[in-house]
Amino acid sequence: MPAMIMDGRAVAGRIKEEAAARAQRLAGAGIIPHLAVVLVGEDPASQVYVRNKENACRKAGIRSTVIRLPEDCGQDALVRTICELNADEGVHGILVQLPLPEDMDEQAILRLIDPDKDVDGFHPMNVGRLASGQSGFVPCTPLGVMRMLEAYDIAVEGKHAVVIGRSHIVGKPMAMLLLNESATVTVCHSKTKNLAEITRQADILVAAVGRAGFVTADMVKPGAVVVDVGINRVDGVLTGDVTPEAAQKAGYLTPVPGGVGQMTIAMLLHNTLDAAQRRGK
Repeated sequence: MPAMIMDGRAVAGRIKEEAAARAQRLAGAGIIPHLAVVLVGEDPASQVYVRNKENACRKAGIRSTVIRLPEDCGQDALVRTICELNADEGVHGILVQLPLPEDMDEQAILRLIDPDKDVDGFHPMNVGRLASGQSGFVPCTPLGVMRMLEAYDIAVEGKHAVVIGRSHIVGKPMAMLLLNESATVTVCHSKTKNLAEITRQADILVAAVGRAGFVTADMVKPGAVVVDVGINRVDGVLTGDVTPEAAQKAGYLTPVPGGVGQMTIAMLLHNTLDAAQRRGK
């Protein structure tokens, strides 16, 4: 039997409706949630992502400010911008759109963001909070995966979860979230030996390696939950890290597009509202 396709659009739609209602309640209490997005340069993909975030914020009743800096602005200009946003009590969330120009120190920039406004969850303090099981901001994509599993009543506790990918944006926080929910977690990557032998043991398989069709049907345990985080463009068509044939073996599968990508912006709204509520201004 083909896998049940997990509808990210529907799940994200419900979360966005909840966000709009929550933003309205905060506004009634005199709190206008405000997300500031900093975009450096003219990268076409980044432009699209930022525009999508702007639209989602507007529909949810969240104020959105986009600060556009030229690619050759220099790191000092970006540092000044972030410091100004950190000091602005009317700004609740700060997001620096990645990737940054090659001459900028990405990690230094992320460390500069106030951890209490770090709605992307990339600041070392929030990374540490996640690793130690404390409350903090969690990167939006892995948080969205957890909400997707919850929406489909997929239990995590006691399951063997395999994460392919070790980035600080998805792979590592994904592993920590699953571990914090009492899954047994194995982290793999493109250089893992005997990878297929490991993935075939997974009750929950998360593919976040960033290579189109990297996970084939023979790598999937029958009935497994397969979460495809990959977004790759092949001949102008968006495709994931998992081949379509895997749907014939998996029990559940997230599509690309229409899966996890829809959840990422929904969780950004969620994090921004959390930031606004915590600051209460």
